[in-house]
Amino acid sequence: MIYIYCLSYLVLIIHSGNEALIDRIILEELSNPKIPRRRFLDLFLSGTGFAVLGSLLYPLLRYITPMEQEEAAVSSVSLGAADEFPVNSGRVFRFGSQPGIIIRGRDGKFRAFYATCTHLSCIVQYDDREGVIWCACHNGRYDLNGINISGPPPRPLPPLKVNINPDSGQIMVSRPEASA
Repeated sequence: MIYIYCLSYLVLIIHSGNEALIDRIILEELSNPKIPRRRFLDLFLSGTGFAVLGSLLYPLLRYITPMEQEEAAVSSVSLGAADEFPVNSGRVFRFGSQPGIIIRGRDGKFRAFYATCTHLSCIVQYDDREGVIWCACHNGRYDLNGINISGPPPRPLPPLKVNINPDSGQIMVSRPEASA
């Protein structure tokens, strides 16, 4: 406590540049180790104030900043039987922590993509009247191969691989690198 008191005076005096005054104050402080009551209360109350402020701000900052979440290590997802998907339809599904979309086109072929628009990460959907993948945020459109054909999306949709089990008819969607 004495050292904190001495250091606060030293900092003030060092800035003034008076070395004789520094020596005199050090000698006085070392000979009189008692801290005045007012200075003790100032230090105690300011320390308590900082502790209370910190205990209030820390939870607030933890609430405001998002927690880091690990992405689920999913390499494939089962979506049910192929018979459950009518021709010219699409369905959004969860692929780990990201949305995916599976489409059964007018030709009966299955196609799957990550369902996050490459413009502003909105979730896309299948427009069965026009036969395109559509982003409702800014009217972006993709063809059934995931290639952007109109609107603001700058890149095609990342594809997913679709496998249909010939025995059970179950649809398995996987990452392209996971199925190789």
